[in-house]
Amino acid sequence: MPLRRKAGLLPRLPLPGMVLMASKKKAAKRKVAKKPAKKPAKKMMEKKIMKKPISKKAVKMKSKISHPKKKAVAPIKKATEKMAFPKTPAVPSIRKPKCLVLAGFGLNSEAELANAFELGGADARIVHFSDIASGKVKMRDYQIFAIPGGWSFADEISSGRILANKLKSTFKAQFDEFVSSGKPVIGVCNGFQTLVKLGALPNANLSLSQEATLTNNASGRFEDRWVHMKPQKSVCKYLEGVPFINCPVRHGEGRFVVKDEKELAALEKKGLVVLKYSDEKGNCDVPYPLNPNGSPHGIAGICDPTGKVFALMPHPEVAVRKECFPRFTSGISHEKNSIRFFQNIVKAAAEYV
Repeated sequence: MPLRRKAGLLPRLPLPGMVLMASKKKAAKRKVAKKPAKKPAKKMMEKKIMKKPISKKAVKMKSKISHPKKKAVAPIKKATEKMAFPKTPAVPSIRKPKCLVLAGFGLNSEAELANAFELGGADARIVHFSDIASGKVKMRDYQIFAIPGGWSFADEISSGRILANKLKSTFKAQFDEFVSSGKPVIGVCNGFQTLVKLGALPNANLSLSQEATLTNNASGRFEDRWVHMKPQKSVCKYLEGVPFINCPVRHGEGRFVVKDEKELAALEKKGLVVLKYSDEKGNCDVPYPLNPNGSPHGIAGICDPTGKVFALMPHPEVAVRKECFPRFTSGISHEKNSIRFFQNIVKAAAEYV
């Protein structure tokens, strides 16, 4: 028997048709897009700024202020019209002296020497011996000629002998022209040995014939240590303003020898002895190992009578950075003296640029 619905006893169930109609209405509401709200008028968005009433005193002050007149802007020229630009003043060209650093056949300190000349202000170029001998490179195009250290031709016969002979047989004319022009010629270690065997040093008699030699160290062994050198009164100006030089030696044939004591005295009298080995206080009469090779009178470097050709056995090109000094961690380094030496050479070469 079907139940009769009484008030409050059974819920009223929706008919199937009513459920379908309700779902359709919900779907229709989802599809209807909401219309964007109208933006309020610009005037409505702007806030009204309440201005304080300006006093009469302020009005008077404002009237006294003088405003600069605006300058008339020149009309922009068309792209087709030619623009007139002011002429740029000519900048004078700064040319550095060019330094030819010799390389090849066992020379092995060319990079160090080139770096030192660069720090001194030169434009250093490392050039192979064969490029000069073949004519590819001309010595006259340079203002400094430098022969670095090393073991040219393995020091066969004697140190620097074969390199000197090879230079004589290839570009001796270029070398003589360079020397006679007054341009600086520098030799370090093996370069010193080569210039002596070539006759360019000491050349006291201006004969360009060999007058001295560099032979085996008095110790009979290869010496590799740091030394001090003190400049002497000489015709060479490359050591001006340099109180001393502290740098390493590394050679087996560094003892400077001349014919006799008379010739040695003549070199000192003519001012051709430029550097002597010394102690840290500047005393030059020092024994081994402060004088590492036993050179008489402690001679470490000499020049020719012009003072332009100069060479030495130690290596100042190594002592141009404080980190190279063995006691730099204790604050002891003298790189400024070595750099000053190279600066003086570059300065002397500047007149030939």
